[in-house]
Amino acid sequence: MSRTKRITLGLTAGALALGAGLGVTGMASAAETPTPSATASAVSTASTDGSAATDSGKRGGHKGGDRGQLAADLATKLGVEEAKVTEAIQAFRDANKPTAAADGTAPAEGTRPDRSAMDAAMAKSLAESLGVEESKVTAALEEIRAAGQAERAAALKTRLDTAVTDGKLTQAEADAVTKAVEAGVIGGGGR
Repeated sequence: MSRTKRITLGLTAGALALGAGLGVTGMASAAETPTPSATASAVSTASTDGSAATDSGKRGGHKGGDRGQLAADLATKLGVEEAKVTEAIQAFRDANKPTAAADGTAPAEGTRPDRSAMDAAMAKSLAESLGVEESKVTAALEEIRAAGQAERAAALKTRLDTAVTDGKLTQAEADAVTKAVEAGVIGGGGR
């Protein structure tokens, strides 16, 4: 086989794997799981290890996520009323909405503020609003984010395993998608 054909086949296989990965992650993010309405009993759903038991596959803190779930999870972890947490989160978001640049133009599409700086600012703001130590809020936010990333990674693995079993992807293609997600090249499993 000529070198040009091998390169073409290699690029095509890579593009197919990337396209399949994007399709799989798109399907994973499009699947909606109904979220139970928040109630006063949300605090009592903590399991014996102290983590919140949730039925929702989505977490707050990421685009398209269930923001109410973030408040419920934080309320459980911090031992604070969910309504207070919801109010504090909304106040932080209102105070930190993207604003127009000095020349009056809107922020550039696709630009994001520094995530770690925003996380630190949110933890500080919530700690002040809720009367909780900032380190506790930071730890709770990190636990919630890690749990959400683990859930998304597990869901992606399940979908990729199913695609391999169904013959839609080879194991090598599924591995390539997993590697691309872990490297942050494409979304799907969190970073």
